[in-house]
Amino acid sequence: MTTLCALAFSCGVILLYRLSVLPVSWWLPAVPVTAFYTVLVLKSPVPRKLVLVAAALLSGLGWAAWHAGDRLGQRLPSELERVPLVVEGYVCDIPAPGSFNSLRFSFCVTGWPGMPESDLPRRLRLSWYGGDAQMLQRHRLSLTVLLKRPHGNLNPSGFRYETWLFGKGFRATGSVRAAEPAGSLPCQLYCHFTATHQAIARWVSSRFSGASHYPLIASLMIGNRGAMESRHWEVLKATGTVHLVAISGLHLGLVAMGAGFVARRTMIAVPGHRLSEASLRWSVFAVIGASCVAYALVSGFTVPTRRALIMVVIATWALVCGREVSPWGSLALALATVLLFDPLAPLDQGFWLSFTAVAILLTTFAGRLGASGWFSGLLLAQLAVFIGLWPVLAQFGQGQPVAGLMANLIAIPWVSVVIMPIIIIGGIAAALVPDAADLMIPLMDAVLGVLWWFLIRLSEWQMSVTAISAAPLVLGAASGLLALRLPLPWFPALVSFGLILWLLPEPKPGTDAVNREVAVPEMRILDVGQGLSVLVRHGRDVLLYDTGPAVPGVFSAVESTILPNLRDLGVRRIDHLVISHGDRDHAGGVGLLVRSLPVGRVIAGEPDALRDGEVPAEVPVDVCRPDQRMLGELELVFWRSPGAVAGNDASCVLLVRHRVTGVEWILPGDITEEIETAFLGSPELATTRPGDRVVVAPHHGSKTSSSERWVDTLSPDLVIYTAGYRHRYGHPHPDVVARYGKIGAVAMNTACSGGIILNSTPDGLVVNEMRHDSPFWIGGKGLARDQCKIP
Repeated sequence: MTTLCALAFSCGVILLYRLSVLPVSWWLPAVPVTAFYTVLVLKSPVPRKLVLVAAALLSGLGWAAWHAGDRLGQRLPSELERVPLVVEGYVCDIPAPGSFNSLRFSFCVTGWPGMPESDLPRRLRLSWYGGDAQMLQRHRLSLTVLLKRPHGNLNPSGFRYETWLFGKGFRATGSVRAAEPAGSLPCQLYCHFTATHQAIARWVSSRFSGASHYPLIASLMIGNRGAMESRHWEVLKATGTVHLVAISGLHLGLVAMGAGFVARRTMIAVPGHRLSEASLRWSVFAVIGASCVAYALVSGFTVPTRRALIMVVIATWALVCGREVSPWGSLALALATVLLFDPLAPLDQGFWLSFTAVAILLTTFAGRLGASGWFSGLLLAQLAVFIGLWPVLAQFGQGQPVAGLMANLIAIPWVSVVIMPIIIIGGIAAALVPDAADLMIPLMDAVLGVLWWFLIRLSEWQMSVTAISAAPLVLGAASGLLALRLPLPWFPALVSFGLILWLLPEPKPGTDAVNREVAVPEMRILDVGQGLSVLVRHGRDVLLYDTGPAVPGVFSAVESTILPNLRDLGVRRIDHLVISHGDRDHAGGVGLLVRSLPVGRVIAGEPDALRDGEVPAEVPVDVCRPDQRMLGELELVFWRSPGAVAGNDASCVLLVRHRVTGVEWILPGDITEEIETAFLGSPELATTRPGDRVVVAPHHGSKTSSSERWVDTLSPDLVIYTAGYRHRYGHPHPDVVARYGKIGAVAMNTACSGGIILNSTPDGLVVNEMRHDSPFWIGGKGLARDQCKIP
């Protein structure tokens, strides 16, 4: 019954994040009280159990709603956005280098001088450009900051920054303008803990920063991944080994095993009449628990670490007590305990991966017919996790690297048996004898060098499984896990490898790849922040106009937004790739896109800018010229200003017409007023007014574009601005907004609407905004997107 109630409570917590509206939680205390009296009245055991399960379910839902409501209640008023504010508090994580010579860190607020503090954010995510690392070491600070409410790109698929911020507790983001030490501020327990953890990180840096593999040493020793560079993440992602550098159940499990072995060997030496068997077991459990807690604290006691700690302690308790405890019951108890202490954990991808991995291992080994040796057990475990996590990763828009099977098969034992003992012993030795670090660094570099060389070699094998549809994926995973349950020694491995080979796509799809068919002409304005990317589809034909912004080594809209959405829409090839011009907010990551999907034709307003960039030499890039083509039933009309033009004025303008329904879209890139005049006089622009005309505002609504003649001549029914939320450029300009408003055009901004989907149907143009389908922590009443206004 305990297991059933634990599962019901967990389901209640998880259910909350499937809702679009946050329910009230005032009934949270009433649920257990009502259930208690109901159970007293009922005499039959079956209704009693049903009441308890229902009470546990509602308690989980209410518990999560209460925590989510408390977090949503911390709001920065819109009138305080981008206004210099003074906040007092302390740095509550290890500062890490960011882009453009910045320092990124979390700041826990203890006071807002001159303002009421009850509903203001208690945790901020800040960047300090040209910041002083020595000042941040003062820990307790008074900062002058410019803040924004949580906001990120919103599309059907891809990474959602707002969800990440909400799950981590950041209720505002911003930048630092000035900082002063504030050592007189009160510092409670968590404040002292964060100061200690940052001091430990500085100590590790002072002792081991001379190591060639210092980023890996810092990650494995104290969970500090701030020194990791983009090259590290690329190799780890390509080999499916990111989990090795995150303090997780693997690391805490190793600490528990080591501590348990040492404690038991030590206590066995104690005479039996002084220590009973029960006392021995509980002493070992206490040592294991204390060791795991100590390591978790040294590692920063982050949410994933706390989750792993709870799971390891419960598993150790069941093992040390020597009781007949169901492994599934232990997992259910661990799940409920994690959600009790962290009801927002389901927003974290690591939550699903960690518990799913444990469930897969239990499915494979619990009650298994026949025993497994250490090698066959390791092989079966890796095969099971590889196959079982396949559908889960697909749900998060990730592929399962085939290289990860071999990488984890070798890397996990190497990290467990060799690297982690050396890292832990080296850290303890350096703490006791400072000069010991100089002796341990060559040994650490040697064992980590072997691992890194191996992972780099495997990362060059670029094969993943992102293109598999859901049905065969789930069927293959279930069949593979079933095969692994059989006692025959080689049969499970052969069947599993056969399923992998059966499901694997070609390493690089050929030009004959087939797209999913769409019956109605569709245009998707993707939300890529301050930039532009538009997807046009009809039938099986696909055109992509621009690839959004990118900052090398930091961010790419292609990676985080475009590729995940193309994959989920069933786009396997791009027939026409149009890059309006070479600015990085329109052509960012184009090389990655061309390498990831087959492209039939590349057209650019500035082809030389693409040829000099990341586009492979074998991919031809044509200059944009007046031309007409068909995309299904859609008529494509290309235009570019004649003569020697460059930059914004070289933008390739695209008209998309659906003559059946009379809908017309105009994508003008970043052309300025002078080029707008030339376009309006060109024969490519139809003189007859279409039934519905949609214009993507030139240059994101800049004051240098959308002249009065442009607006009056086109007279669009709908104008769409593609701008970043509260961006420093201030797009769209109020004068431009006023011009479109004067002629009665409906205005939308991706900063407010998120992604916008426009369908040309027999009944006319149908428009859908992603904000209407967003969860309560993104589109809820009173939040940034709900109150977003076009100036």
